[in-house]
Amino acid sequence: MNVRYRVTLTQCERDELGMLLSGGKHPARRLKRAQILLAADAGVSDEDIAASIAVGGSTVYRTKRRFVEGNLDLALSEEPRPGAERKLTGKEEALLVATACSSPPAGRARWTLELLANALVKMTTHESLSRETVRRRLAENKLKPWRKDMWCIPQVDADYVARMEDVLDLYAEAPDPKRPVVCFDESPIQLIGETRLPIPAKPGQIERYDCEYRRNGTANLFVFLDVNRPWRKVKVTERRAAEDFATCMRELADVHYPEAERIRVVLDNLSTHSVGALYQTFPADEARRVLRRLEFHYVPKHASWLNMVEIEIGVLASQCLDRRIESYASLVTETAAWEKRRNAALARIKWMFTTEKARVKMGRAYPKPAARHADIKESNPL
Repeated sequence: MNVRYRVTLTQCERDELGMLLSGGKHPARRLKRAQILLAADAGVSDEDIAASIAVGGSTVYRTKRRFVEGNLDLALSEEPRPGAERKLTGKEEALLVATACSSPPAGRARWTLELLANALVKMTTHESLSRETVRRRLAENKLKPWRKDMWCIPQVDADYVARMEDVLDLYAEAPDPKRPVVCFDESPIQLIGETRLPIPAKPGQIERYDCEYRRNGTANLFVFLDVNRPWRKVKVTERRAAEDFATCMRELADVHYPEAERIRVVLDNLSTHSVGALYQTFPADEARRVLRRLEFHYVPKHASWLNMVEIEIGVLASQCLDRRIESYASLVTETAAWEKRRNAALARIKWMFTTEKARVKMGRAYPKPAARHADIKESNPL
């Protein structure tokens, strides 16, 4: 270190380094180099810089040298570090990626790092490959072949788009007390009892409960949610048959919205969610009386996310049902208490997705209309 490098920053460079140190997420080494340059510009000695910033003298020297011989960006960035050559060539990495994306060997559910390493050894001239080499190359390509996600893959056709835009237009309408929009869905729940009493929490110890439990049957939750006002209703039933759905629809019309002229109901395509369910449950004149005040709007298949009440059911699950509830009576009591508090808090779902946004975000998936024949020649009369 015989050459002494003198750092002289311009005002613009000082401002840039000051902004770098003032906030944001940056690598610690980059921040320390910025501190070194500012201290060197202020005339602080190399020994004092190294002591105050907790770096070695060689780090101070290299940072100053790279600034003087190069520029500010060069002084702040990392120098290339020596190391062993990559064991896999570009073609071999492509082969690894292709193998990881293919079906696993017979008798195995998924690829593992060891399986991939052994497969690549058989297909290349390498005598051995470590699991770490395979892991790093997969990580660079953001691949995790041992993981899978299960999700619904909708078929976006004309019917899908029509139902989606119908529901989105309903959500966008101005509120009309005579024509309310109500989202409806159901959710099954298990009734779980304790075999041993849980140990309550105390200072220094969280609550503990036994892994063994007693299954006390199942129940069902029908959930109503008004799109335009802070109201929801949770109805607990022992099952979710067509008769239960029909009873919910009659209560919706006669009990919850007796003054409404027409109630628009958003619901999914479950087989029990049908007009026929009311005729199956009530006499024909009663079924027709209720249906005259109801208007069903079905979300597309595999698109339950369009039903606003799905969000409310998620809130219910996290705030109220995320525990063991042992009896039907307890479930009725707890959901009623949750419903009362949430209605009193005037909680609402803020829906942001609109028809216009759907056409922008999903435009490529929209079906293409058939080509029109612009010129139609009329035949001459004989």
